[in-house]
Amino acid sequence: MPGSIKDRVAVAGMGCSKFGERWDASLDDLIVEAAYEAFEDAGIEPKDIQAAWLGTTTGSTGMTLSEPLRLQYIPITRVENACATASDAFRNACYAVAAGIYDIVLALGVDKFKDSGISGLGDGSIPGPGHGMMAGAAGPPPAQFAMLATTYFHRYGLTYEEGKHMIARVSWKSHVNGARHKKAHFQREVDMDTILNAPIIAWPLGLFDCCGVSDGAAAAIITTPTIAKSLRRGKEPPMFVKALQIAMAPNDGNFNTKFDYTHVEATVRAAQAAYKEAGITNPREQISMAEVHDCFSITEAVTMEDLDFSARGKVQRDIEDGFFDLDGKLPVQPDGGLKCFGHPIGASGIRMLYEMYNQLQGRADRMLIPGKPSRQIKNPTLGLTHNLGGAPAGCAIFVGIVGLEGV
Repeated sequence: MPGSIKDRVAVAGMGCSKFGERWDASLDDLIVEAAYEAFEDAGIEPKDIQAAWLGTTTGSTGMTLSEPLRLQYIPITRVENACATASDAFRNACYAVAAGIYDIVLALGVDKFKDSGISGLGDGSIPGPGHGMMAGAAGPPPAQFAMLATTYFHRYGLTYEEGKHMIARVSWKSHVNGARHKKAHFQREVDMDTILNAPIIAWPLGLFDCCGVSDGAAAAIITTPTIAKSLRRGKEPPMFVKALQIAMAPNDGNFNTKFDYTHVEATVRAAQAAYKEAGITNPREQISMAEVHDCFSITEAVTMEDLDFSARGKVQRDIEDGFFDLDGKLPVQPDGGLKCFGHPIGASGIRMLYEMYNQLQGRADRMLIPGKPSRQIKNPTLGLTHNLGGAPAGCAIFVGIVGLEGV
């Protein structure tokens, strides 16, 4: 349809580094690790790339990407949009192909935090007036997202025990899934009692309700549908882009009395726009799987309602019933999500797409840890990815939909 990117571009290859505390690798090493997996997967060489988009919060210019890959003298654009950084790099690369400017481009996201000494996210404080995360008014991220939990529990009548168990099960599910993936940061299942009794970080969020800090990179080769089919002839099919939407929230949640702290309106708006672009009328039934921004367990729970996967105030039932489990009706975080796969901010959005890509191609078990049950979702056709960059009170939201041809 006019104004839609649906089926106008396709992904012919993807790559992803191992995520985690990568003391063994430099930023350049991570870039090469992800990019060359993508090149090999697509059956191309670096010289075939006509332009590239780099998502990172720690790099400087496009030379952060051009130097390790020897991509000199082509246009490379550095993108930064908080936790939506990689998704926005992917989005810009897709639009360039859809516009007919380039035939084959690269989108790559990377961040390397551990060598910098970062042990966790700070409060983001900067001098000057204002409210919200960037002014540190509501405290560090755990405190700001904890407000989603306390307000949600109150609004929908959940006792502390009920609410705590709901969000603990979100983390439990992520650990079950992440423990099966060779490239995940955290590869150990954690029982419910351990999660429920972990030290409190920002009440009611405990240690296992919070994602960690990781190093990692992920890459995508984006091209036209015709070229993608040619490159993947005799292989698994390419992944088609169905919708790409970004919404900026008004940064007023900490002083707007109408801000209810039980949902994120920008996610609702971005999701509605994405569903319209992709022609989806019943996301709970039509979406096969999702990777959402579970920076904290409550974020995933609230996002299920914002994406219209669960009815308002009813996500507890779906979580406890296993609706979002790997073998449930709508698997969420099949690779463990930010919580267990890891969260190098500049890479996470493309890492989510990497999981959708492998699931759609039926090859998710290539990344299976030996001896673990299958990771492969049965007959997926559409996948959704979601990022929240910032805090509930003010954020950048990405919602993308990808799938098989003709869906």
